[in-house]
Amino acid sequence: MSRNGSTRTAAAGSHLPDEIASDLARKILNGELAVGDRLPSERLLCAEYAVSRPVVREALSKLKSDGLVASRAGSGVFVTAQNATSSFRIQNFAVSNREALEQAMELLVAIEVAATRLAALHRTDEDLKRIKRALVGMEFAIANDELGDEEDFQFHQAIVEATHNPHFQALCKHLEFGARNVIRQARTNTRANHVDLLDAVQEEHRAIFRAIAEGDAPGAAGAAERHLVNAAARIEVYLTGTSRGTEGGGA
Repeated sequence: MSRNGSTRTAAAGSHLPDEIASDLARKILNGELAVGDRLPSERLLCAEYAVSRPVVREALSKLKSDGLVASRAGSGVFVTAQNATSSFRIQNFAVSNREALEQAMELLVAIEVAATRLAALHRTDEDLKRIKRALVGMEFAIANDELGDEEDFQFHQAIVEATHNPHFQALCKHLEFGARNVIRQARTNTRANHVDLLDAVQEEHRAIFRAIAEGDAPGAAGAAERHLVNAAARIEVYLTGTSRGTEGGGA
């Protein structure tokens, strides 16, 4: 990581808040930062990692979500745990790591499919509006040649909220940053190498929305599973340069 104050940019397949959080977590877990220690101020962390304050704040938010640090009003951010079992999440990885990708996608499929099924059963009109808003946001981003990864994440997050199951919500919140990283890499690869598939990707999202709107739990679960399986296949096509002929035109 840069320590020279120069402008910092993410390496391919990386995300700066994830990198910083991982580095700080490593220091906590190996004892370099002990329980009760105060982390450097946001200003000092910005200087150390040569990044902006919003990047540092997102990294700290990730550590807080993992239960490794906590804020004390007027005092700063302090280390609260060194136990790796309290900081489970999808670890940051590059999509070129096939084994890590397959394992992460297996977990995401299990969680997302179940959540989407429940959302179709329990969603309210307000939930449906939030899901639709994120769907429209993705379409707007695509039309303006933007990645739309944040809108994509909001779409799936709105579905989780629509389950009205606090356990699903808490689990997905805990996995939030790792899941976002997978989404970002999948969309980056599709836009950069298979722009012709963007319409197919968006149609997968529309199918999920339609099933939830209709209260079709099996249909929603099936649409969610197809979307995630196709997302993994699109990355595989990018890595191998060969088509695997996935269902729904997603690869």
